[in-house]
Amino acid sequence: MAARGRECSIAEALEVVGERWSLVALREVMLGERRFNQIAENTGASRDILAARLRKLVDAGVLEKRQYEDHPPRFEYLPTEAARALQPILIGLMQWGDKYVHQGPPPTVYGHDCGEELKLATSCAHCGEPLKPGSTRTVRLGAVR
Repeated sequence: MAARGRECSIAEALEVVGERWSLVALREVMLGERRFNQIAENTGASRDILAARLRKLVDAGVLEKRQYEDHPPRFEYLPTEAARALQPILIGLMQWGDKYVHQGPPPTVYGHDCGEELKLATSCAHCGEPLKPGSTRTVRLGAVR
């Protein structure tokens, strides 16, 4: 009998987007690339792997696949609300990679409507205090306090 792990929405989310080619394909769509050939070129993924990852993202409701040409049939991939909700996670992961993994200046930045480079900042929705190392604790929902 296999051991049961803790029920966790992080693990469930990773089933949908927790693979390199899924995340970089999503990055490309969020950067405005919509067509398969351009996504393939920018990610470096093999065409069969990329097709499988895009299909999984479409099936999960993260992307929408829409036909834009009839002869031959050609499709584009559009972000859904679920994809747009992932944008802060992608930006946070990118910022983490820029600081702890990537050597040199960041290869990609996101600009904000105000004209500045967008930097993700996390704060408490209740009090507005910024998140700092050591300022959080784990709380199990439904646990006796």
